[in-house]
Amino acid sequence: MDHLTTQQAVARHLLTVKAVRLQPDSPFTWSSGWKSPIYCDNRVTLAYPDVRTFIKNALAAAIRERFPDVEAIAGVATAGIPQGVLVADVLNLPYCYVRPEPKAHGMGKQIEGQLDAGQKVVVIEDLISTGGSSLKVVDALRKAGAEVLGMAAIFTYGFPIADQNFADRKVELVCLSNYDELLNEAQALNYIPANALDSLSTWRQNPAEWGK
Repeated sequence: MDHLTTQQAVARHLLTVKAVRLQPDSPFTWSSGWKSPIYCDNRVTLAYPDVRTFIKNALAAAIRERFPDVEAIAGVATAGIPQGVLVADVLNLPYCYVRPEPKAHGMGKQIEGQLDAGQKVVVIEDLISTGGSSLKVVDALRKAGAEVLGMAAIFTYGFPIADQNFADRKVELVCLSNYDELLNEAQALNYIPANALDSLSTWRQNPAEWGK
């Protein structure tokens, strides 16, 4: 995959290991109730050392380029936890992980690990849909006194609502790959028939109404 861009290579990896599944004729139902022709589970990549290594190195490289002053890495619970650990290890930085809400028992912690006030933190997420749960983590880190430089994620669906949510919170988002690149690679790999492309493209424009 040396000739591919990072966006292309990540999309191809996700398709090859079936971390992403495209089923326009037999859609999935998300927890929100949306019907979707795509299901993304980036935790699958952890089972493939070559893919896992490519992704952690790509995230680390993106952080070095975009957030060179980073002092700590924070993973979003739960899917961002292992990705965050891998990236923190590559960058040789302190690590913590953050729940969207404080625990309802024990110490009631929301942030697990050591975090110093004023530390410059980059948040690691595996997948961006609307950005809601990811941005709760940003709020928690800021409340704890951290300076959140931005967020890095493996994949984004590219919903306009996510762009707006991140802009409203003044959080810079860097994603290794995206939905448009995924469709391009899916075609290149003959992963989807040509006549499915219109349906897959239409879904992203209005996911709440798609398939009804």
